[in-house]
Amino acid sequence: MNQQTKSPINQTSGFNSTSRTFHSLRPPIHLPPEETPFSAAEYALSLHANHSPWPDSIAIINSSTSQKLSYSEFITRIKSLTSYLKNVTKLCKNDTAFILCPNSIEVPILYFSLLSLGVVISPANPMSSESEISHQISLSSPVIAFAVSKTCHKLPKLKHRAILIDSPEFDSILTMSPAAAATAQQGLEKVTVSQSDSAAIMYSSGTTGRVKGVVLTHRNLMAVIAGYYPSKQERNSPTVMLYTVPYFHVFGFFYSFKSVALSETVVVMGRFDLKNMLRAVEKFRVTHLAVAPPVVVAMTKSDLTDGYDLRSLETVGCGGAPLGKDVMKVFADRFPTVDLWQGYGLTESTGVLSRSNDPEESRHWGSVGRLTAACEARIVDADTGDALPPGKQGELWVRGPTIMKGYVGDPEATSTSLDPDGWLRTGDLCYIDDEGFVFVVDRLKELIKYKGYQVAPAELEQLLQSHPEIADAAVIPYPDEEAGQVPMAFVVKQSESRINERGVMDFVAKQVAPFKKVRRVEFVSAIPKSPAGKILRKELRKMLPIPLPSSKM
Repeated sequence: MNQQTKSPINQTSGFNSTSRTFHSLRPPIHLPPEETPFSAAEYALSLHANHSPWPDSIAIINSSTSQKLSYSEFITRIKSLTSYLKNVTKLCKNDTAFILCPNSIEVPILYFSLLSLGVVISPANPMSSESEISHQISLSSPVIAFAVSKTCHKLPKLKHRAILIDSPEFDSILTMSPAAAATAQQGLEKVTVSQSDSAAIMYSSGTTGRVKGVVLTHRNLMAVIAGYYPSKQERNSPTVMLYTVPYFHVFGFFYSFKSVALSETVVVMGRFDLKNMLRAVEKFRVTHLAVAPPVVVAMTKSDLTDGYDLRSLETVGCGGAPLGKDVMKVFADRFPTVDLWQGYGLTESTGVLSRSNDPEESRHWGSVGRLTAACEARIVDADTGDALPPGKQGELWVRGPTIMKGYVGDPEATSTSLDPDGWLRTGDLCYIDDEGFVFVVDRLKELIKYKGYQVAPAELEQLLQSHPEIADAAVIPYPDEEAGQVPMAFVVKQSESRINERGVMDFVAKQVAPFKKVRRVEFVSAIPKSPAGKILRKELRKMLPIPLPSSKM
């Protein structure tokens, strides 16, 4: 009898000591063969049609007007719009559509229609300035733009006239009768979309530098959807998911397809407001929230949460930036029946690399979960290039089916981030523990170099946010002649707070090693952040006072 060969992959951590690579221990994902034509829209709709226990449940709800669309109405509107864009607007496969719209129930309908035609989606922040939009358009080269009446003035002239999705004309296109939509579809020749075709050009957050256009494929999106499917829970009624994240961000973008595949009911907020979010949870009996870290912090500190019935809430999923253990503990104490799940990903990884998968995993506070299905990771020493074992900090490299195609029009940036073997250098300082949980320490570029020591701003920020008199905080390096750099904190006080500069510095100093102490403090009204909750450090750097010759050590 042959002795079974022992796997080199540790079944607890996922670490292969031979290849020095961490492997996902999630169930394998099942995707159609790569050569089979499939759009991400078609894939999500097929999962809904073939596996949903509630084929005609409510698909989407407008939180401000309470307008609801069932899945049959949602799909009919997709068909109507697809027919119009193909036959009237004359959009073609591989065209790019620029989208400058706030969250609304029309946006996912638009996404599904465009992807089914093989049109590349390029969504942007509607709050962007005209110069930012001009740069984004120069990257993606769209032939058409979709906007709303409040954003259309920012758009340059393109090949096709801009379409306003909040106009009566657009509504009349969507509200074609089911019979008319079916007739229009009959004359519509199906567009053959390859899984390797570009599906979207997403704009990187540009938190530290110039925005880049990240090219994602249909298969990238399908892999993300497939990764959620094995963890789909058996329920007596659909999940009711409230989005506070914007559809133009990769987090909201992939969620729009994932929710259809899993037959979730989605509650859409046009613009985030904590009070309106809590009211929507109560009114629509929301079971799941998808939020950025500032929302979790607000929920732990605001008295507003006491005024609403949140008993329907089961899970809060948080991504975009790491949450501190202190914030997670306060959240758990305040909402003991709600699981707080963290996830981690990049625009370049279609939004997902690791996440919590169940209540037990969510209790590993400070972790962003375990590697998602089919994902491989390495922790690489920045100085030696060596791949490191569990528990050691280094740059996280990842590889798998969700990794981007590259940066549009920027082969140099692509080759810098993606190596020839398909490994994406994330630029994040991380470690993976003996149980396979991923911990994000900070961005490598954002580490503060104090007298040869490395200080992670995120650690100090999480500590500051735990102070009851501090509403929010951010930490950046401040130039110093003697030390090189010292940690400087930008602090937003709670209302009626009396904390001063010395109080902030003393609070931190009592809890960290001497080299990590905050040595400068600036009080501000708000911390500039991206829609995903990432601190815009380049904006903070603009607020720096003129450097002094030296700080007292």
